[in-house]
Amino acid sequence: MAGPKVTIYQVAAHAGVSAATVSRVINGARVSPETERKVRAAMAELSFTPSRAARRLRGQYSEVIALIIPDIENPFFTALARGVENRARAGGYSVVLCNTDDDPEREQTYMDIALAEHMAGVLIAPADGASDVRRLIEHEVPVVAVDRSLHRPDVDAVTVDNRAGGRVAAEALLAAGFSRVACITGPRSVETAQLRMEGWRQATAWSGDRLLRYADYRVDGGRAAMRDLLSLHEPPDAVVVANNLMAAGALDVLRERGLEPPRFGLAVFGDLPFTSLEREGVRVVDLPARNLGEAAAALLLARIAGDDGPARTVILRDTNTRERL
Repeated sequence: MAGPKVTIYQVAAHAGVSAATVSRVINGARVSPETERKVRAAMAELSFTPSRAARRLRGQYSEVIALIIPDIENPFFTALARGVENRARAGGYSVVLCNTDDDPEREQTYMDIALAEHMAGVLIAPADGASDVRRLIEHEVPVVAVDRSLHRPDVDAVTVDNRAGGRVAAEALLAAGFSRVACITGPRSVETAQLRMEGWRQATAWSGDRLLRYADYRVDGGRAAMRDLLSLHEPPDAVVVANNLMAAGALDVLRERGLEPPRFGLAVFGDLPFTSLEREGVRVVDLPARNLGEAAAALLLARIAGDDGPARTVILRDTNTRERL
């Protein structure tokens, strides 16, 4: 009976190199003769055979991967893209950046382009939970979801612990003495928006939606939601905002009303855009955007190199809050 399949990670450990280096050797990218010798010797000693998809890459697929993200103007995704590029370049791959504006049709167009251009793999922050990657999978193009998962048993995902982030953000405001902590979250169809809202609800124990507003993850959406919350008969005295752009809009409204932090509590996911950096007393939930990008790219390169083990979900759990003083 055959033993368990040898993985690219075992080959890398045996050769004393990274999985990305093994990927480069398999796909014909440039490495030193000594490194190639060690990797090929390890592959032979471990009886490692790349998958059929990996073996055909050198002849039919480019050394290019697509990164499909919803908003390149958001500093979070800019940092994520930097992490992807760092890891991809180390593995001998270039990155094509595709901005969808959370539009499923535009997202599908970019996936079609990735197929037409014979790209080696695709990293995607899905526009919504219904993003359709079936054609990529049917054509054996490796796919990894980043920041937002696709909830498919055959697709890897790399995310942060969004529910924990929502909880610690609300808890920080409650610990500071605020009592009516509201939440402005993103679109209902976006996983990160739902999970961050669930964390807020766990911490505050609000059962209804009086202090909850859904918006569009954009500055104007944050403005509209904040105005709506402040118009309530019993308005909040603090708010958890599920992304940095909406928080910038919420801050504009608070400034107009003379309610800037620390008088009014504000916790935000990810660093604020540069126009809002001077705001004091804002609690920031750190999001390891660059680490997310690097981890997702490493997983994609391993799949390209022939790792055909079960799909994995990697959750980065170093979420914490800090106060901008």
